[in-house]
Amino acid sequence: MAATSKPKSKAGKNGPAINIDDDEGHGLMGASGQGYSWEEEYKRSWDILQEDEQGSLLGVVNSIQQQMKRRRLNKDTQVIQRGIIRHMYMVIDISRAMAELDLKPSRIECTLNLAEQFIGEFFDQNPLSQLGVIITRDSLAEKLTELTGNPNDHINALKKRINREPRGDPSLQNALNLARTSLSEILVLFASLTTCDPDNIMDTVDALQRNDIRVSVIGLSAEVQVCKTICKETKGAYNVVMNEGHFKELLFDKIPPPALAAAQNTSNLIRMGFPITKLFELPTLCAW
Repeated sequence: MAATSKPKSKAGKNGPAINIDDDEGHGLMGASGQGYSWEEEYKRSWDILQEDEQGSLLGVVNSIQQQMKRRRLNKDTQVIQRGIIRHMYMVIDISRAMAELDLKPSRIECTLNLAEQFIGEFFDQNPLSQLGVIITRDSLAEKLTELTGNPNDHINALKKRINREPRGDPSLQNALNLARTSLSEILVLFASLTTCDPDNIMDTVDALQRNDIRVSVIGLSAEVQVCKTICKETKGAYNVVMNEGHFKELLFDKIPPPALAAAQNTSNLIRMGFPITKLFELPTLCAW
């Protein structure tokens, strides 16, 4: 006869025996249901991250970029109606926050170089559109170029040395008020974490909503609540760059025309008439 082992028991000091190998102690079981939790292998989730020569983490960044690319490709396959003629003001932050060196060679140089590329590509894909450039620094906003369809005017204005010197604080409200005349789109390249405004900026946001002006912001530092609110209220997009390549992707995503809003997505049909050939059995008058 096979011998059966009994679970070991230990007599309590002031009570009955306690079964050490109590099978009903489910709280000590592992997640797989086999063995105790301290006997299971643990997962080193940080092993999926890779470091480059500078010691930065690449695994998460590359994963996020791949997800954004797949989302962008899926979005491009959707059938939507887009506008043909666009009027856009590009607002560039030239405050002292642009002097940081986290983007190579610096924030200001990286931003202006990508802005020049953006302008050339914008007019290649939107030949009937117009673009204007506004810069903000020293708590003021200055219009470098008016709305025009000549890309050379904008590029030459950005190449001037005086327009490439970051200083002071930006004024998001002054820049938006100056760009409200576009009556269509505003793209903001914003590096600062603060904005120095003369009044309540939410009044400007209300005016943008009434005029159906879409504001999109690309942040170069971190997420700023006021920028997020502006984009949400005006049905724009708000993104924060992770590196130079990601910055270019976000900026060039703004080149294709955005989808028309429901109020704008209407087709006005015009009734038209064309001559037809008709045979008469009896003689009749006709025009020659």
